[in-house]
Amino acid sequence: MSARQILLFGGISLAILGMSYGLWYAVFAEHQALEGIGQSLTSSFQAAAERNSSASENSLLAYRQAKYVYDRQVDVHGHWIGLAMLLIVLAIGSDHIGLSEKIKLPLAWVLFLGAVLFPLGVLMQTWSHGSLPRAVAILGSGLVIIALGGMVLGFMRPQDA
Repeated sequence: MSARQILLFGGISLAILGMSYGLWYAVFAEHQALEGIGQSLTSSFQAAAERNSSASENSLLAYRQAKYVYDRQVDVHGHWIGLAMLLIVLAIGSDHIGLSEKIKLPLAWVLFLGAVLFPLGVLMQTWSHGSLPRAVAILGSGLVIIALGGMVLGFMRPQDA
């Protein structure tokens, strides 16, 4: 496979994954999450009005946890699709990267791997607040940065004639 093919098919695959995940989330999980967020805020305000600070704090904690998960779920959907579009655009412009195919090919694989891992690590944070999900997200974002840096250098180099 060429770097262009990896970027194009990887981008299309990530776009399908991101849109499928977003559709699943919107149909099966988002309404419940938003209802939980609203209920916890309502409970907190009601408890505060009743001068029950303990119940208000507990409800605000439930709000914070539900909002944390909701934000990550939406971020995953958006990041997978956004990174997919980046891969597709790079595939279209891959002829203008002034690097040999021997260098472009591993850069494309690293970029694709990072584009999969970064949102996956964010998604894993909704299940666990431990080190592994953060490490996966950090590794993924680092791979994206490294690969994009290499491609930027390739765009700055004159093309081989």
